Amino acid sequence: KLTVRHPLLLGIQTARMSHRKFEAPRHGSLGFLPRKRAVRSRGKVKTFPRDDVAQPCHLTAFAGYKAGMTHIVREVDKPGSRNHKKEVVEAVTIIETPPMVVVGVVGYIETPRGLRTFKTVWAEHLSDECRRRFYKNWCKSKQKAFTKASQRWTSDDGKASIERDFAKMVKYCKVIRLIAHTQIKLVPISQKKAHIMEVQINGGSIADKINFARERLEKPVPINKIFGQDEMIDVIGITRGKGFKGVTSRWHCKKLPRKTHKGLRKVACIGAWHPSRVQYSVARAGQKGYHHRTEVNKKVYRVGAGYHQDGNKIIKNNAATTFDLTDKSITPMGGFPHYGEVKQDFLMLKGCIMGPKKRIVTLRKTLLAQTSRVAREKINLKFIDTSSKFGHGRFQVAAEKRAFMGLLKKDRLREEEAAAAAK
Repeated sequence: KLTVRHPLLLGIQTARMSHRKFEAPRHGSLGFLPRKRAVRSRGKVKTFPRDDVAQPCHLTAFAGYKAGMTHIVREVDKPGSRNHKKEVVEAVTIIETPPMVVVGVVGYIETPRGLRTFKTVWAEHLSDECRRRFYKNWCKSKQKAFTKASQRWTSDDGKASIERDFAKMVKYCKVIRLIAHTQIKLVPISQKKAHIMEVQINGGSIADKINFARERLEKPVPINKIFGQDEMIDVIGITRGKGFKGVTSRWHCKKLPRKTHKGLRKVACIGAWHPSRVQYSVARAGQKGYHHRTEVNKKVYRVGAGYHQDGNKIIKNNAATTFDLTDKSITPMGGFPHYGEVKQDFLMLKGCIMGPKKRIVTLRKTLLAQTSRVAREKINLKFIDTSSKFGHGRFQVAAEKRAFMGLLKKDRLREEEAAAAAK
């Protein structure tokens, strides 16, 4: 190894080198670049779980709408832990999941460049909320989407072509997915345009998958047919948007000293003289939030049933437990803030998820075999909080509030008006 020890050369080398005064890890992850606004408002499933032919046919994803959060009390079942047999309070998210309606089947073939759509068969009848998705302006359009396509199901030639398409799918396709849309009219959202997504069918042979799909065309698929209690799932969605932000908020860079010229919420040095450009890894101002994100391993604490009728009585009791027998629904008093009342089926997940209220989120089955103690733990809820989320809620149900506070003035006036009208 040749070493140069000439004092003049050593001086030149020392003059060119520089060093930083303090060492520190970089601020912000480069794994989420580019930090720009998402193209779509619905989370896209970019990877479905691996198919297993030995299992029966089943769906692997669903869509719901974020309603809000509350908290629960449960007893920990984890032998060896300090919390074993103790009660803990945990935050949970409520996602309203009305049944999705299947409107089509699509088959994929394998190519050297990945999967490619081969054949698509649409159902005979598509609802208006589904057809609205194919238009930018529904009320100014002729609203004739799929009127000709549905005629395939009425003529003999059309039915024969549909059978040929299904036969080709069985022969050539490697992946079968359903096309399903949400029933957005059943949730308290002003939007009328349904969200459409593809849901992969896993398990069984290709012929089994085709039969599974054909049986479900134009039929609703409930959430309890896809996810179950204590299951670990993934949530895909778009985060809450924050707009254009500077480096301190966007990358959490350290603020400069107080007397810094021209502001202190900046990056002090955005790079060396050469290379004479700003590198991609340097923190810069720009869009924060409204990014596409996937959160894995969210535990399902409850798959709740929506309001349903039993004879002449409407059953709303979907927030009771074996320890708390109060007849109450999952909706807190006064409704979920900025959402309203949850009347349909719902999913209760541990912790928080991305996005604001009313945003659609995609729920996917886990990609991995879950073997951890957390994944295998059985959840036994003791109490679900339904007090008001506006301020400090004290009462779980309206009857409890009425028993404590007595007859309110507005109630007394209402009774007097009713008595006067009866006379």
